[in-house]
Amino acid sequence: MTVERPFTDPRGDAAAQRRPRGAPSAPDASRRRLLAAALAGLAVVPARAHHGWSGFDASRPLYLEGRVLQVRWANPHAELTLEVPTGMKLPADLARRTVPPQTASVDGADLLARTALPRRADRQWTVELAPLTRMEAWKVPRLQPGDAVAVVGFTSTGERGDAVLRAEYLFVGGQTYGVRSSPAG
Repeated sequence: MTVERPFTDPRGDAAAQRRPRGAPSAPDASRRRLLAAALAGLAVVPARAHHGWSGFDASRPLYLEGRVLQVRWANPHAELTLEVPTGMKLPADLARRTVPPQTASVDGADLLARTALPRRADRQWTVELAPLTRMEAWKVPRLQPGDAVAVVGFTSTGERGDAVLRAEYLFVGGQTYGVRSSPAG
């Protein structure tokens, strides 16, 4: 017959003396929980953070046009990857285009008159559109790879970071959509 002897902690801790043999001490258990939490954080897949308009330079609207390579039609907002052509130019009629009324207070004529081309030479841009409910309110057709689109919007200050454009106006098939907010009226 085996006789179990009580565990004796060299520090004389009474709680430790009642702990079953092989069970971790409180400091060890805390360390294990902390390590598990840290490792769980490493398992999270990195994703680009979703930010409001504050991260974009609204003083310098940019124009992009090209062919859609990929489309993500999901919330928090629809998004596409756009391949822009080499030697892209601003359309001669851009400043004279009619823009639809939208609920955001945007001076569309002024914005189009100030629009420029990006300084950076990226051939592929991620274009953030709008939440799906807003895309539906505008009746934007569901875009597909290969579709030709143009967009006016904003990127980060100084065009730093990834080639990401937050859309203000989307031009598809002769229609203009003001995707920053819902249609007015």
